[in-house]
Amino acid sequence: DETEFRNFIVWLEDQKIRHYKIEDRGNLRNIHSDDWPKSFEKYMKDVNCPFKIQERQETVDWLLGLAVRLEYGDNADKYKDSTPDGAKNTDNTAKNAEPLINLDVNNPDFKAGVMALANLLQIQRHDDYLVMLKAIRILVQERLTQDAIAKASQSKEGLPVALEKHVLGFDTGDAVLNEAAQILRLLHIEELRELQTKINEAIVAVQAIIADPKTDHRLGKVGR
Repeated sequence: DETEFRNFIVWLEDQKIRHYKIEDRGNLRNIHSDDWPKSFEKYMKDVNCPFKIQERQETVDWLLGLAVRLEYGDNADKYKDSTPDGAKNTDNTAKNAEPLINLDVNNPDFKAGVMALANLLQIQRHDDYLVMLKAIRILVQERLTQDAIAKASQSKEGLPVALEKHVLGFDTGDAVLNEAAQILRLLHIEELRELQTKINEAIVAVQAIIADPKTDHRLGKVGR
């Protein structure tokens, strides 16, 4: 509900976040104004929220996380010794050495961080933050490691191709489009060749395994 959402934002600012001075909260408190979305967008920028006003769920998670941090900061002595229900005492040294072991995937900061990374890397959004985190890991491994960057930076030398010697098989009626179609066809053929090479390698590998399971080349023997 739009009214409840706006009241919720005002309550967070008035009671927990308190980023603005009381006299500067008028525009945000005027929840029935047509200009409220603009005031809310300015508020998000002022508190350095990384999300857009259209991203309601992410924004709520992030603002709640901010409110919790500020609440804790104001009452650190009250909360510092609190532990979740059913939680076991853990060794602080091990906890500091391995921070990911006790990572809370439901933490608003964690969700906001994953979403910010996904936006930065232009990864498709998903309802499950762990799925997005997995996609980020795959992208980083395949594209952003030192080896991957070095491999991508290597220039591939090819042989010049005379397009006029390759028959397209159809005519688009435009010489430029015909040439583009020829180039796309040649690139497609090159991809098919690479795929066939990988298939052949896979077939050879499988044949090497199943050809004669009783043969042990290391012993120089055939059969049992």
